[in-house]
Amino acid sequence: MNLTLGFSPCPNDTFIFDALVNNKINTNGFSFDTRLEDVETLNNWAIQGKLDVTKLSFAVYLKVKDQYDLLNSGSALGRGCGPLLISKEPLAPEEVKNKTIAIPGENTTANLLFSIAFPEAKNKKIMVFSDIENAVLNGEADAGVIIHENRFTYQLKGLKKVMDMGEYWEQTTGNPIPLGGIFIKKDIAPEKRAALDQLIHESLQHAYSQYPVLSDYVKSHAQEMDEAVMRQHIDLYVNQFSLDLGEEGHKAVDALMAAAKR
Repeated sequence: MNLTLGFSPCPNDTFIFDALVNNKINTNGFSFDTRLEDVETLNNWAIQGKLDVTKLSFAVYLKVKDQYDLLNSGSALGRGCGPLLISKEPLAPEEVKNKTIAIPGENTTANLLFSIAFPEAKNKKIMVFSDIENAVLNGEADAGVIIHENRFTYQLKGLKKVMDMGEYWEQTTGNPIPLGGIFIKKDIAPEKRAALDQLIHESLQHAYSQYPVLSDYVKSHAQEMDEAVMRQHIDLYVNQFSLDLGEEGHKAVDALMAAAKR
């Protein structure tokens, strides 16, 4: 069975899917047409129903629930891994509502978490996540919501943390932070969905069996990152919840969905 499969080129996703898409494990008859794209592109494609299996921000779940189901394996969910609000000059949280904020996509979990923390902040500028640091540095935006590897680089550029929005979420809900998950089209047979879920689990187990060695696949897609940053990225976003969301993970996703509805 051939499936279109979308995920980001970030190390956490390529680490998870490497063994599966490069036949390092037995794929049991599955083959994949892979698309590596920024997560907001994948979010927008899912609204159009473009791919069979795809990484998505949990924030877009409500918009695609009629087309896609969440798999148990492959998610980015945890503690201490949420998006950060950063600025060039010191900025008090009460000042944020009056500022221009760069966000990494309208449908991202980062935007949803920012909106939960700062419901009065309406002046948002949508950008590709990798452009946000420079936008804040050159004055295009007063502050920015950063994700992925930018968590490890913003201080080196002289930028300052205004708030850790993952920390805010954890403190106000008690739940881990649901960032993104792997979703599959509802019209794919349940037994095929279950088989693929297990294969993603096995693909990640294979990656862990080689770790901390990084494959060429991971390194080739992690542009402008040294291996230490790649490992930081993997250590932050890949964990037990990536192997299996479990009861705690699903509870956190449900809490985020309730917050999104509000």
